[in-house]
Amino acid sequence: MSTQSAPKPPQQQFKLKQRKREIVEKHEPEVFRDALLKIIPEDPKDIEKYAATLEKNETKLDYKRYAEAFFEFLIVGGLIAPGGVIEDGARRNPFSIFAGEDTKEAVRARVDIINKLVRRYKYLQRMLEETLAHLLQYVNKFGDDTAKLARAVGMLAGMQLVSVAVLTNVIKEHLVKEGASLRFVTGVFKSYLEDHSIDHLAALLKKSGVDNKLLDFFPPNKRQEEYLARHFEAEGLKPLVDYYKKRQQFAVKDQVKATLHDLFAEGTAPEVVTYVKQQISSNGWTESDVVPIMWDAMISAVDWSNNPGQIEGQVVKNLATWGKVFAAFTTSPKTELGLLQKVQQVCYEDARFMKHFRAIVSNLYKHDVVSESAILYWAEKGAAQQGKTIFMKQMEPFIAWLKEQEDESEEEDDEE
Repeated sequence: MSTQSAPKPPQQQFKLKQRKREIVEKHEPEVFRDALLKIIPEDPKDIEKYAATLEKNETKLDYKRYAEAFFEFLIVGGLIAPGGVIEDGARRNPFSIFAGEDTKEAVRARVDIINKLVRRYKYLQRMLEETLAHLLQYVNKFGDDTAKLARAVGMLAGMQLVSVAVLTNVIKEHLVKEGASLRFVTGVFKSYLEDHSIDHLAALLKKSGVDNKLLDFFPPNKRQEEYLARHFEAEGLKPLVDYYKKRQQFAVKDQVKATLHDLFAEGTAPEVVTYVKQQISSNGWTESDVVPIMWDAMISAVDWSNNPGQIEGQVVKNLATWGKVFAAFTTSPKTELGLLQKVQQVCYEDARFMKHFRAIVSNLYKHDVVSESAILYWAEKGAAQQGKTIFMKQMEPFIAWLKEQEDESEEEDDEE
């Protein structure tokens, strides 16, 4: 019996495909720049046509790939070589910010073009800020054009296209020493405040952390408040000086509050009184300035119980301990009313104390911190709106009792 092996089935034919090699495109910013120069108008007055040309050629010229070169072209007019020098040889962009006049109108017209492009092509915003961060390192190399750049940065910050945090890029030792950093940020602030309020600028400075670095723009031998005030006032920026002084006061008050917290937690009444008097003297404060700080510090220093039923007992105990301290600094009707309003605010904002407002006020009265007349004035005219209905209801029995005491006192006077 012959055994023939079964024929093998034909193998499936596979077509081998050669893997394509990824083509790495060359990064050629000079080619990109030259392409832009070919399509934009030559007449520097034809700015509307220039803007329209830029908008419709985004895909063709690949702005995403050449974003840095694109913004250098729009701002300085050419490409930035190492060291901050604008490359020679090629024709400059006649519509760049540097090519225009140093006037609000001329710079605004060019900034508006950048604004439209970034709003339309969202991916450009990050690269705009990165490009500016690079350019700002060379503000000492641009001569008179630096003022135009400062004006433009102020406008761009106002349009919320860049963060004022970009200004930290001029905090370089050589720029600060030359005064270039201070001149530049001064120009930016002046530009911003032409269209926006100091409150808006203050919010941006705080959000970006630049508010903590304002003195860093000054040369090392002039990093003092008096130099800051003198410089910015001379530049017509007194609102910025007022903001800085106010902010410094807040910082001082925060430090005082922290020290008082420790003293209320572990110190003695004489120590607190001595420290508060020192702060009033050194900072030029009044009782009205310091009493709210004292109240916040005392409240924060107490380890309040999680049991609502024990809160009132803690209030009584602490005011028995510290009542004389507060009495030493509530020597005028204005200060007494201010303390009552502060207590009202704290009781409204902290639910733990909302039900204990009357207990707090009655104990303040007991320890001669606030007078009968101050409490009655608070009830009639001086209560803040925060929780007013709730606290007035709480206070009704105590107010009625005070009025009875007042009437009895008047009757005794009449009999005499």
